[in-house]
Amino acid sequence: MIYLSGAIRPELVGLRPDLGVMMQPGMGNKPDFRKTKRGCDNGCFAKPEKFVLDEYLAWLARDADTADQCLFATAPDVVGDAVATWQRSAPVFQQIRELGYQAALVAQDGIEHTQIEWEAFDVLFLGGTTAWKLSHAAKDLTAEAKRRGKWVHMGRVNSLVRLRTAGMWGCDSADGTFLAFGPDKNIPRLMAWLDQMRREPVLNFGAAA
Repeated sequence: MIYLSGAIRPELVGLRPDLGVMMQPGMGNKPDFRKTKRGCDNGCFAKPEKFVLDEYLAWLARDADTADQCLFATAPDVVGDAVATWQRSAPVFQQIRELGYQAALVAQDGIEHTQIEWEAFDVLFLGGTTAWKLSHAAKDLTAEAKRRGKWVHMGRVNSLVRLRTAGMWGCDSADGTFLAFGPDKNIPRLMAWLDQMRREPVLNFGAAA
């Protein structure tokens, strides 16, 4: 399991193979991408009104020389709406791939009722509402993605309980902003969580590094 922190702490960059960063357009802190794994998120969850596709693709292009260090780049999505997300994402997957990145579909509520074109994207990102993301439907979708050899990522993971859930389901990575709040206390806590995930393989069916 790799944890991607949305709060960039320079002292943690490259510290351990199961800790990376989650980047979005407009973030002020930019670590050395040669030293750490990262994910690239489109920012549609936090500020959907500010998303501009051309600007997002240009942002990805600026660091395409280290795309091999990036676990995925998300295609644009619509929170809570699987159909609208697919309509928005489908034309963009190939553009992301052409920049050298693994294209991620951000799964949303109701995707289990749609016909998924699995070959169109590389990574399944569990997004959507919290209730859906932790549902049996999301768990089953994760299992199907893993059966097909896809990398699976769970978004918004800010507790050990949720990190354990992601690990038990077979997710390969997760992200959260846990370190943005009380870092002096929460950095040691996160390190302990990751150590526990490594010690107990039953909690970590996904990739270790």
